[in-house]
Amino acid sequence: MRILSLLLLTIFIGTSCSSQKITDMTTTQMEYSAVSRGLYKKIIVENKTVSVINGKNTEPVKSKISDAKWKQIAAEFSKINLESIPTLKAPTEKRFYDGAAIANLKIVQNQKTYETQGFDNGNPPKEIEKLVNLLLAFTKE
Repeated sequence: MRILSLLLLTIFIGTSCSSQKITDMTTTQMEYSAVSRGLYKKIIVENKTVSVINGKNTEPVKSKISDAKWKQIAAEFSKINLESIPTLKAPTEKRFYDGAAIANLKIVQNQKTYETQGFDNGNPPKEIEKLVNLLLAFTKE
């Protein structure tokens, strides 16, 4: 009986810890922005909603994120080391000569902000590439 109780307790603790990671996402805000002379794009994801702004003087288009898409975002987010975000290096430098817009990813979690250095729009550092591509997909929908 003790073994059964211990097994059930272990399973309960394990499942509550894994669901805690997704619960933490409800207080997390992710903001992707891309800016150049002719482009202004901002994507804000927070608590299963997304706001997309395409242009400086345009209103944001808000929509709900499906549960499947939210799970994808949460899974990719959990793979990122937030402390390393400010030190990520961009793979290309086209933004230095107007070859690409300057992009940036900012994550606010538990009242702490993690922000990347500028990188080329559409070509993020490898460590955050999958998450950025999921965020950019909202502009195509």
